[in-house]
Amino acid sequence: MDRFDAMQAFARVVETGSFTKAAQTLQMSRTTVTQLVQHLEARLRVRLLNRTTRQVNVTADGAAYYERVVRLLADLDDADTSLSGAAAEPRGRLRIDVPAPLARLLLVPALPGFLARYPDIQLDLGASDRNIDLIGENVDAVIRGGEVTDPSLVARRIGDLQAGLYAAPGYLREAGIPDHPAVLADSHHRVVGYLRSRNGQVLPYTLQRGQDRITVQGRHRLALDDGNAYLAAGLAGLGVLWLPDYMAAAHVARDELTRVLADWRVAPMPLYVAFPPNRHVSVKLRVFIDWVGALLAEHTPVESMRPR
Repeated sequence: MDRFDAMQAFARVVETGSFTKAAQTLQMSRTTVTQLVQHLEARLRVRLLNRTTRQVNVTADGAAYYERVVRLLADLDDADTSLSGAAAEPRGRLRIDVPAPLARLLLVPALPGFLARYPDIQLDLGASDRNIDLIGENVDAVIRGGEVTDPSLVARRIGDLQAGLYAAPGYLREAGIPDHPAVLADSHHRVVGYLRSRNGQVLPYTLQRGQDRITVQGRHRLALDDGNAYLAAGLAGLGVLWLPDYMAAAHVARDELTRVLADWRVAPMPLYVAFPPNRHVSVKLRVFIDWVGALLAEHTPVESMRPR
């Protein structure tokens, strides 16, 4: 039995939930995949999968083994693609987690071009704003807006998103148009709070006009930890938003949002890619990062796009 083939077959069965689907993706017969997994279980002397006529479920031992196997397969794949001859054709599975609005508005619509250019990359894209355990969840990298403060991660800056303050016209008709950032903190105005998922605190924002600089927390009745929900709250008239311009552009064009305090400059939002320090930047991750950088340069106002 080829141990590599057996581990690959087992991992694909876990991921697809089916011996038949695993066989199809591996271009093997179902019998071959079944035999590979059976031989693997016999060598390990543990049951990795529970099989019924309707479904395949991974056992507790199988789940633990799977996490080790996928890391090993990824390392082997990276070792192959790091060779100069293979570097021109990056391949393998790439697991990335990105903010939900970035995925919905920019990345996913542009993915056909990326996947056509790199047909041997299988991309598993998580769209969330939650904290990710990259090692525990076997994620290669995350892309996040704002400073990355987790000391266990290596962070590379891939851009600075321009941002502004926005509000729904209905909110402005009711509350009036703010004429200074300070009124967001000491008047009847409200902001929609954005929660730091790590500590549950609402993010403050810094604005500057000439030599004047002010950090505003704002007064909120609603705070959220998801970018899409945060935007929806602003569209519903629940308060003033701090938004990257790319998120606001379409809604401004449809008169669903209005820029406020436009003479004040909101500090740009840095965009980072972060990954565990024990993982080098593989060829497939490098081409994805470069693609995201080029995509941002084309579709969003940015101040810097070079990784630092």
